[in-house]
Amino acid sequence: MRRRRVTNAALVSAGAVLLASAAVAVAAPAGAAAAGCSVNYSVSSQWQGGFGANITITNLGDAVTSWALTWQYDAGQTVTQAWNTTLTQSGAAVTARNVSYNGAIATNGTVSFGFNGSSTGSNPDPTIFALNGVACTGGTEPTPPPTTPPPTTPPPNGPADITVNSATRYQTVDGFGAAQSIWGSAWSTADTQTLVGLGANQLGLSIVRTGLSPVSSEWATHVNSLKTAKSYGSNVKILASPWTAPAAWKTNNSRVNGGKLKTDYYDDYANHLNSYVQYMRGQGVPIDVTSVQNEPDWHPDYDSMDWSGTELRTFVRDQGTKVQNTKLMVAEAVNMNYGFTDPTLNDATARNNIGYVGGHLYGTEESGRLRPYSLAEQHNKPVWMTEWNLHAADGGGSNIWGNPANAAVWNETLDDIMRTVHKSMEANWNAYIWWYGKRYYSFIGDGEAAFGTTAGAPLKRGYAFSQYAKYVRPGYQRVALTKSSKASPLEVTAYQGDGKITLVILNRSNSAVNNAVIQAPQNVTRAEHYLTSQNANAASQPTTVNGGQATVNVGARSISTVVFTL
Repeated sequence: MRRRRVTNAALVSAGAVLLASAAVAVAAPAGAAAAGCSVNYSVSSQWQGGFGANITITNLGDAVTSWALTWQYDAGQTVTQAWNTTLTQSGAAVTARNVSYNGAIATNGTVSFGFNGSSTGSNPDPTIFALNGVACTGGTEPTPPPTTPPPTTPPPNGPADITVNSATRYQTVDGFGAAQSIWGSAWSTADTQTLVGLGANQLGLSIVRTGLSPVSSEWATHVNSLKTAKSYGSNVKILASPWTAPAAWKTNNSRVNGGKLKTDYYDDYANHLNSYVQYMRGQGVPIDVTSVQNEPDWHPDYDSMDWSGTELRTFVRDQGTKVQNTKLMVAEAVNMNYGFTDPTLNDATARNNIGYVGGHLYGTEESGRLRPYSLAEQHNKPVWMTEWNLHAADGGGSNIWGNPANAAVWNETLDDIMRTVHKSMEANWNAYIWWYGKRYYSFIGDGEAAFGTTAGAPLKRGYAFSQYAKYVRPGYQRVALTKSSKASPLEVTAYQGDGKITLVILNRSNSAVNNAVIQAPQNVTRAEHYLTSQNANAASQPTTVNGGQATVNVGARSISTVVFTL
């Protein structure tokens, strides 16, 4: 339940005198910046004979490296248990002090802690506080009537193992997705719902990548599945990627084996891209992002077309405005090769004609480019990883993919695929898009008998990917966190959005991390924990919640998601 919050940055000298007379204020350290501090005190719950309270101090000042907050209870209340502080009481006077595991005060000068207490009869709130002996003012929130029994589980004590700091923010997430069959049949309605839905045994994809055929008569193939994705999913984006222009416009007069787009057909190609976008729009399928080219640096014996970085820059600069009702992407190079995107980013006109930078993950980590793309960030262009495909575990083909507990499948999923999703998020990339969503080695099975999967049924890899896709929704922003030594084996990212804090936790070690304490930036009303491992599929896990902390068990060799509702 949300309650009125009152803060006031003015000093109240009378409060300082009162608390000093109680002999509980401590001397301010050199450089302390207590003047202007503010305290927010709230009673979060109350039961017969007891209560739980939380305090947030703001405007502590950057120079403060230790603190002591003092106040006085006037109705005989007694503090019985505290967390994130060392709390002592002498008569009516209470002192809360910083503890070492809180570390130095962050630059935003805010700290929170909580405690339980006992009371007899009334439980009036204190209204006068002092920080390091200097009065600091704030407000209290109305105390609720006794409605709940005392907590049966004590609050977590001691340092948190993962502490979320939502004051430090990174990239905004556009989503997690997969591609439709580029040359084959469309997803069925049931397939699409399983892939984009947010219900039980659905995977929550928020981006669908589709091929932009050079033949307009093929554009209708995916209309129904894309329309389903848009209507059934939540904030689903569509990325359209062309593999080639029509053969007659290319230097090799062929759809395959690369070949360049002839410069005198640049305007025709722009109109071709625009015609596709307008056709789909007329079918009720807005195309959010349109790529100029899939893998301009690769010319295989299937649909493909070669570009250089300067050619892409020239096309986007001179023709980009002709593609309407969508945002252009450059340029989906095989390994996020900056040579194919830097020229566009460095040209003001070309840069203004694109909305996104894209690239693939093949060889990207080995080349040292699985990291923040500073030039794209400088110009506020979101970076999307738009394709990766790995299924080395099958050893050239076997039915292992239909066995949800197969160790080879799980090890590759966790150690390669989920690890690169984690690293992509740490690199400030805004989206991660896998190859085909429906395939025997992918998110849902395609029913090929040799590989042992059931058509349309979620696979282990799909459940693992859903730990990101289903719970880290478009528009969420990645935020900072710190870890204790106990949590050092865990690879963790945290996100905030829709009134939630979401953490995705990879434990690729062979040992569980039990009773891991997660500290949220504020009190939480609910915590959910879902885990996928070799033997579990997005299975709900128990959590213990108190105030702003939750305790979870992180299984060995697992990926899990913790969702706090604030």
